[in-house]
Amino acid sequence: MKWIEFSLKVPPEYVEPISHVFHQYGDGGVVIENPSEFNPDEGEVPLDNIDLIVRTYVPLDDKIESIRSNIQVAVKLINYLYPIDDLSEKILEKEDWESKWKEYFHPIRIGKAIRIIPSWIESESSKDDITIFLDPGMAFGTGYHPTTRMCIELLEEIIVGNERLVDLGSGSGILSIAAVKLGAAEAVGFELSSDAVKVAKENCVINQVEKYVSIYEKQLSEETAINDTYDIVVANISAKIIIELTYVLSNLIPVNGRIVLSGILKESLSKVETELNANNIFIDFISMTDDWVGILATKLD
Repeated sequence: MKWIEFSLKVPPEYVEPISHVFHQYGDGGVVIENPSEFNPDEGEVPLDNIDLIVRTYVPLDDKIESIRSNIQVAVKLINYLYPIDDLSEKILEKEDWESKWKEYFHPIRIGKAIRIIPSWIESESSKDDITIFLDPGMAFGTGYHPTTRMCIELLEEIIVGNERLVDLGSGSGILSIAAVKLGAAEAVGFELSSDAVKVAKENCVINQVEKYVSIYEKQLSEETAINDTYDIVVANISAKIIIELTYVLSNLIPVNGRIVLSGILKESLSKVETELNANNIFIDFISMTDDWVGILATKLD
């Protein structure tokens, strides 16, 4: 399959809104090309006079015209506020898409102990690090996006050992792998993209957790919820899908089971909370990064 790379050069203050647009419409995740001295995952702030390039990747299929139109409209609206460069496009073969990630994906640290390292980089870690080697391939989930980071940080706070976890929209497998390395006994992922499932399984092998992580190419169903229970549910997906599946998610965990959610924008938080409460799930803690929300919640009796 061929892909289209959409890219836009913007000042630092417009990286977040453009990332939101690209994250919403791009199936291949979002990458930010930045100067080597600027590392947003270490809390650094870019210099005001340095423009950054935001990129996303979209399959070249029958949906491309609609996606291109939506992206162009959003960029045009932002352009009314601040003159920015024109949206650039480039057609990539599948192999070119995969290699592009390697240009922008570098080691990062998340939470207290998690260190994400690209699988093609040789890097030494301290004895206190929990290291995850990752090749995102054609799947979302590198640790760079705020929603992924918040999920990992919340999992780090609640996993004490031997939990069973279900990962909805598992992408690259990063959250399932992190959960097992933090001490969970088992993680089961559900993912609709065949490319992502392949990548996730490969990442499990790289991290030597394939015995403890299972990734399935299918939709999480009500039947699954009835037939199995877990200690923790994690879902880094859109607010719309979370709202649609809250009933199913609730049935996956017992009373006092925990739920970690992200992929939610601030403006959708109240709707998500209303649906959670209707299913006896109540928020314990809310994490926010820019316009993104991470939720830790508990199912009550």
